[in-house]
Amino acid sequence: MVHTGFTLSTDSVVVAALPLVDTLFSTQGIMVMLLAAYAVAMWMFLTSAPKVHTVMVSDLEIARQFYEGELQLPAADVPLHYYYNYEQTLGAATVDPLYLSADIGVPRRNDAPDGLWYQLKKNAQLHVISGASLGQKHRQRHVCFDRDCLEEVLLRAQSYGTKYKIRSEKPLNFLVKDLQGHVIEMVEANS
Repeated sequence: MVHTGFTLSTDSVVVAALPLVDTLFSTQGIMVMLLAAYAVAMWMFLTSAPKVHTVMVSDLEIARQFYEGELQLPAADVPLHYYYNYEQTLGAATVDPLYLSADIGVPRRNDAPDGLWYQLKKNAQLHVISGASLGQKHRQRHVCFDRDCLEEVLLRAQSYGTKYKIRSEKPLNFLVKDLQGHVIEMVEANS
């Protein structure tokens, strides 16, 4: 056995670790640990939050019949950041009040009409809202800025045997016919 002449006792390890423990549990150390825990919690929340695709439709009831009846999309829960009006309250203190609506920062009521919510894929939701104009020949119109969303809707329509006709690839534009005979125009809006 080789003896180096250096022995480390348990007492010296404890004495050497005391300043580290003291720093860790100081006010500054606790604040740093809290901030790190908050950062990890926010990262976990944001990475697990579903991607939300929004489709603007000309008639919400016909859209409900199409997405629930024809495509059989399951209803989805409203994500927390939408439910609590999170996206509109960010930085509201620095915005001129002239640009704010009267209900800014007020959580939505459960009975407030905030559109239809469907589960499109495992971590993707479809938010259907009203506001689109009727298309040619009074076709129901569904407008979306996200091509991936429309491709998913088209795949779903194809898998359920819905009649469809692709009118253009770029931007994506196709027609589908629902069970009630409504012709729905699905349009990718150019951003």
